[in-house]
Amino acid sequence: MLQAMKTEMMLRKDELQNKTLQSLYFGGGTPSILSVDEIHSLIDEALKYFSFDKDIEITLEANPDDLDQRFVKQLAGTPVNRLSIGTQSFFEEDLKLMNRAHSASEAESSIKRAQDFGFENLSIDLIYGSPTSNLEIWKENLNKTIELEVPHISSYALTVEPKTALENWISKGKVTSPKEEEQNREFYYLSDFLKDNGFEHYEVSNFAKPGFYSRHNSAYWKYKEYLGIGPSAHSYNGFDVRSWNIANNPQYIKKLAVKNLAKEEELLSQEDQFNEMIMIGLRTTWGVDLTSLKNKFSDKVMDHFQTEIKSKIEEGILIIEKDHLKIPEKHWFMADGIASDLFLV
Repeated sequence: MLQAMKTEMMLRKDELQNKTLQSLYFGGGTPSILSVDEIHSLIDEALKYFSFDKDIEITLEANPDDLDQRFVKQLAGTPVNRLSIGTQSFFEEDLKLMNRAHSASEAESSIKRAQDFGFENLSIDLIYGSPTSNLEIWKENLNKTIELEVPHISSYALTVEPKTALENWISKGKVTSPKEEEQNREFYYLSDFLKDNGFEHYEVSNFAKPGFYSRHNSAYWKYKEYLGIGPSAHSYNGFDVRSWNIANNPQYIKKLAVKNLAKEEELLSQEDQFNEMIMIGLRTTWGVDLTSLKNKFSDKVMDHFQTEIKSKIEEGILIIEKDHLKIPEKHWFMADGIASDLFLV
């Protein structure tokens, strides 16, 4: 796998216009597929083709059960300077429902262990609105997060995916289906509680202490180009082409062994580009840049846009501040639905 990823990086080095990297992200199953030495080797490989910003953010995504003492100690000797930990919950019942491999105690100890080895820039994922939870349990989850001094939190409502154990349990009546009104209540409690504790709510699902915004994800939300290396990785040229690598590991390795790229791509239509800018921008605190929108799209598209936003501005669901279109935070739970009303179809 390591050699295949190095080969892909070499073959695709010219796809990025900006040769100075602001962020590097090791996502998905990286800790279970690559050793720490291999992660370090990939960082060295990237330096052959790109320069690193002096404040580059290098993130490793990991689950609590990945972060044993030996692994974290080795990782502390690499340039990785940020960990994104898939905590999900500090309660055993929640973790069992989500079919997580780690325990509640591992959820907590993995964070403390990372901090003991010098990782201060930490992000954790938390899930709200679970049938095994309630507002009181959710409050305890958030109190634990504050107690652990985690500076970045990504938090999502539990969703029921097709053909999963959770869907099966719900269909058999073993657990109840997540309730939107409860998720709504927990979302707004989350937002108020974290802001009271010094966090900034900068994207619908993301909260950070000042100076701890995710530089990597912020690039997505600002439509910047990015290059994804490895099976299932996605890339975007910052304009009109999106690509993705095949998910099958053996096929990925086989293709790269003969220097063939293992990716597919699509040309984004004007409608696709417009809809994505609206969807992503309205999920953030900075909103949609109206000047960029006007410069990018035709008068016909902008006429449609102005017509669609008029009634929502009158209702207070949308506002314009400093030439940016935004959703007031009190309506953020409905952000995706509000955005979809503005889509080109």
